[in-house]
Amino acid sequence: MVTESDTRLAADLVATAAEPLPDFDDPSFGAAFDRFAGARVVCLGEASHGTSEFYRARAAITRRLIEKHGFTMVAMEADWPDAATVDRMVRGKPALPEAEAPFTRFPTWMWRNAEFQGFVDWLSTHNAAQAPAGQVSFHGLDLYNMSASIAAVIGYLERTDLEAAAEARKLYGCLKPWKEQPAIYGRMALSEGHGRCEAGVVKLLRDLFAREGDYAPDDPDSFLDAAQNARLVANAEAYYRAMYHGSAASWNLRDEHMADTLEVLLQRRGPDAKAVVWAHNSHVGDARRTDMGRSRDELNLGQLLRERYGSAACLIGFGTHGGTVAAADDWDEPMQVKTINPSRADSYERIMHDSGIDRFLLDLRDGVAAEELRLVLGDERLERYIGVIYRPETERWSHYSAATLVDEYDAFVWFDRTSAVIATGMSRKPGADETWPSGL
Repeated sequence: MVTESDTRLAADLVATAAEPLPDFDDPSFGAAFDRFAGARVVCLGEASHGTSEFYRARAAITRRLIEKHGFTMVAMEADWPDAATVDRMVRGKPALPEAEAPFTRFPTWMWRNAEFQGFVDWLSTHNAAQAPAGQVSFHGLDLYNMSASIAAVIGYLERTDLEAAAEARKLYGCLKPWKEQPAIYGRMALSEGHGRCEAGVVKLLRDLFAREGDYAPDDPDSFLDAAQNARLVANAEAYYRAMYHGSAASWNLRDEHMADTLEVLLQRRGPDAKAVVWAHNSHVGDARRTDMGRSRDELNLGQLLRERYGSAACLIGFGTHGGTVAAADDWDEPMQVKTINPSRADSYERIMHDSGIDRFLLDLRDGVAAEELRLVLGDERLERYIGVIYRPETERWSHYSAATLVDEYDAFVWFDRTSAVIATGMSRKPGADETWPSGL
């Protein structure tokens, strides 16, 4: 059991090791993260999906990694077709006719916010000064927007192979009754004991890759986009079937999809490709060092990246003690600006708060951090995870999970008090169902 004196000792050690951070616009903010630039993948987390400081910090770090260290792509915990629309915009390419306006489904504020828009504007300006081969690409790793992905695959084939487009309409027609509410398909598949659409979506994906030699040479970016959308549909079909089995299968399918998508992108860009990833701490922190992996048999993106890339994958978590956050009471309900409860006495967040330093970087790596610090942060404690849903009244059970921080991340970024993102463009469509009650 962790005692008050343990927390005090840990807070004192953190205060000694913490590197205070300046304002986001100060060049030395991004420069503090130069030490991680040798990684091939740098993952930047967040303890909530609606905190301004997390977005602004990630933008400042990403700018530095792009400008000074040659990072070539940014990948987000966002759906592929939505991010693809942004990618075309920041690289000065015309929008595709079938593309929807991006990020109009719940939770819109996660990407439709002033902080993220500022980063997109900067990336557009940066890319405008580069030759096409030197531009930074922008991608989504998630798999929820199945409807837009179906439209994207059919639209691509209609421009390249009308016969294949007709076949795609036929095969995807199986999903048509459920594509706006795919969770209903999952319930139906569970009751029937199989997925009636599985064979069709897998066949279409295989057929598309079989024709890569014919399709890709003239426009490799468009082929990659179509192929990834076809992968998303196939994996989403499996995801919505798995989510009704009451196991870790659906979560694992989702994070495996994220890791596989990132791997495809890095392979396509070649051995010099380097990526910055923005995702929630629950995806970025190594699941093997948390209750996710220890008790629930769940893996995640951070774990998979460490397994695949070793020390070339850098995992950085973010945290806060209090303030406000943009979140909803439940899935598909309106966004609210909510007050965050002060962190629990038995949490890692309380250690950071008790250090007395408002904002800092804490390098946790073996051989860098003091051994005594690594030892005290190696004690299992609670860590807070706020998603797009925040329920302060049940916070202990809905938003805290046990973890070992020093092994979960390579570094941790702390902001003692934080504020909600500034949401923009709040008209929205219902969001596709997901499986975590706290919306991670």
